[in-house]
This record gives sequence, structure tokens and C-alpha cells, in this order.
Amino acid sequence: MRIRPVATVVAGGLMGLSTLALSPTAAQAAAAGHTPLTVAHRGASSYAPENTLAAIDAADRLGIEWVENDVQRTKDGELVILHDNSLARTTDVEQVFPGRSPWNVSDFTLKEIEKLDAGSWFGPKFRGERVPTLEDYMDEVEHNDQSLLMELKSPELYPGIELQTLTELRRAGWLDKGHVKHRLIVQSFNADAIKTVHMLRSDIKTGFLGNPSVADLPKFAKYCDQINPVHTAVTREYVAAVHGLRGPHGRALDLYTWTVDDPAVAVKVAGLGVDGIITNKPDVVRDALEDHDDD
Repeated sequence: MRIRPVATVVAGGLMGLSTLALSPTAAQAAAAGHTPLTVAHRGASSYAPENTLAAIDAADRLGIEWVENDVQRTKDGELVILHDNSLARTTDVEQVFPGRSPWNVSDFTLKEIEKLDAGSWFGPKFRGERVPTLEDYMDEVEHNDQSLLMELKSPELYPGIELQTLTELRRAGWLDKGHVKHRLIVQSFNADAIKTVHMLRSDIKTGFLGNPSVADLPKFAKYCDQINPVHTAVTREYVAAVHGLRGPHGRALDLYTWTVDDPAVAVKVAGLGVDGIITNKPDVVRDALEDHDDD
């Protein structure tokens, strides 16, 4: 079942492979002439309320294949899509359930969360948009033939969320070879969560959100396929260091950076050799990169 808004939706066992260094020439060749992948941050979140079905549909209408989201868990153990630990910023929870501050996701049941409006804060046309469950979200991504960069949000608050998330992905048909190889990446700021995902399903591509020191990168390369730092931390030297290591699947590590909405910044980080750009304005970033390639 897909949660649809009331209002009209508009135009979102550990593999022990050795970490092997690539030659600088190989790393430079990998970056040369390569246009980074554009990823819609929480869906096309400049045009629709973040982490809703409306946001991924907006990304789809813009022709954006890859969307990013955040997974958390309710009080009664259901997985939902929301960025903040608290429901307050992106729903009307303070009006519907006054006196329950700080309105954390983990303090509300799914039935309670389903009563909330997750769209009106963004604009009246999104009135009635709901906080989607992971099941509904995956149905919509599949319906749109999109791909997913999934973040496990604050997994330290939700013991066992790694296995639970993978179980739901399997039920949704997303752990078959085609999805795992081409349409799914799991990332987190929590290194232990990514290690756990890798141990549970070593075939799934994983990413660490942050910028470990160059000295520590080989440790991450044992269980991560990507290093994904904020764009202000990206330098040509850091990109080369990331590309110079092989990850658990024997391929050079990728680097996706966030959150880039300015077209000039997008062109700049593309020139540094990044492999993906996570953005609230995916059409703006994509068009800037395409225009730059045409110059």
C-alpha cells in the first residue's frame, strides 16, 4: 500500500579481501571525463517536503534516478522515513500531540505518526502528505524505477535496525542480484552500523558519511565502498587518496559529497573528481554538470 496525500501531489560474513592501492595514474584516469552521479537529497527536497513520497515523485519527474533517504524506527518497532530524530520540524506533531516534547520518532507508534501532516510545513499544496513507512517508500521507488542511497539514521538509538532494514528490503524484493548490484547503497555516519550491514550482507554496497583521515582510510576500505564527506572537506588530494584504495568488492572506492545546491560549487567538486553529488536541487546540479561538459 502506498500512502498518498490528501492534496494533489506535485512536480523524491565479512569479506576479507585485502585493501590494495591503485596507481595515481589509474585514479586520475578514473576521474577524468567522468560526470558525477546526481543524487536527490531526501528526494527533490527543494520542490517537495523532504523524505516524502511527493519528494521522490518530484525527483522522478525531473528525470533523476537516484534518491537519498533516512530510516528510523517508531516506538512499536516500525521503520519510517524521516531525517530528524524529532518529528517537530517536518510535521504538525506539536499541534496533534501537545505536551509530548521533544516529539522523538522513537516515542510515537506508527498509528500515531500516521495521523500527522508531513506536508503543510512546506506548502499548502502538500497538505495531507504523510511520513512514509519504509515499505511504502520502497514501493514508490520501485514504481518509479528509481535507485536508492539509504541512510541508517542514528542507528545507535535503534539496536538491530541494520538486520531489520535488510529484512524489509528483502521482503520488498530489493536484495536480489539486480537491485543489490545496480540500485542500492546503504550509508551511515555510524561506522559500526556499516560494519554490521557488511557482515550481514557483504554483497551490498556501503558508504561512510564523513571524512576519515587519509591514514585511517584503509580501515574503512575493509567494509565500505564509498567515503562520503561534506563538500567543504573535499580536496583533490583527498579524492585521490580515496580513489587510491580498493574496497571490499575489489573496486576503487567512490566518493559522494553533500549537500551541494549551488551550480558553481557542483562544477568545482566535479572538477576535483568526486563520483556523486547529493543535492536538494538535483535538476540544477545535473544541468550545471551537463552544461559544463558541453563547454
